[in-house]
Amino acid sequence: MNKEGIDKVLEILRQTYPDAKCALNFDSPYELLISTILSAQCTDKRVNIVTKDLYKEYNTPEKMVTLSEEELGDKIRSCGFYKNKSKNILEASKTILSEHNGRVPSTMDELTKLPGVGRKTANVVLSNAFGVPAIAVDTHVFRVSNRIGLAKGKTPEQAEKELMKNVPKDMWSDTHHYLIWHGRNICKARKPECEKCPLAPYCEYFAGASKEE
Repeated sequence: MNKEGIDKVLEILRQTYPDAKCALNFDSPYELLISTILSAQCTDKRVNIVTKDLYKEYNTPEKMVTLSEEELGDKIRSCGFYKNKSKNILEASKTILSEHNGRVPSTMDELTKLPGVGRKTANVVLSNAFGVPAIAVDTHVFRVSNRIGLAKGKTPEQAEKELMKNVPKDMWSDTHHYLIWHGRNICKARKPECEKCPLAPYCEYFAGASKEE
C-alpha cells in the first residue's frame, strides 16, 4: 500500500472510531499491567469482571504478593491459563518490588524483563499508562493490518515494525486502538463483514476476494 492509501485508511479509521480507547479498566500502571497479562487469550470483558473484585484488595504489588499461586489462581481462573498467569503475575510483582521500588517500569527494556511480559503487553502499558507512542500487536491488530495491507508481517514483531514505519509516530497509539475496534466490529477473524466495511475500496484482502468472484 502506498502512502496515499495508508493516509486514507488512517483517516477513515479515525473518523469511524473517534472514541476508540483501551477496553481494559484500570486506575494505575500496575492494574493495567496485570489486566493485560490476564487478557492473553481472554476477552477484555471477562478480565474486567475478574479484576473488579480482584483489585478491591489486591491492586498493588505489595498486596498481590501476599497471595499464593493457588489463591491467586482461584481468583483469576475464569480468564483461562490461570496457573501460568498466576505464576507470572506473582513473579512480576516480586520483581517490581525488588528492582523497581514497587513502581511499574516505563521502558520497553525494563518491562519485557518482567516475567510474563512480552512486547505486546509492554506496548499496551507504555501507550495507555505512560503516554508513550506504541503499537501493541494483538491478534486483531495482526490480522487487520495484514488484511488491509497496512503492514505485511508473518509474525507480530514484523507487523509491529511495518506499522511503525508506515504510520506516523503521533498516531501509533490511536491506530492500535482503531485496528482493534475494527477487528472486533467488522474485520472479524472467521467472517469479515466486507460489505459494510468503509475500508473496502482500499483493502488488499477485499480486492483479492472480489477478483475471485
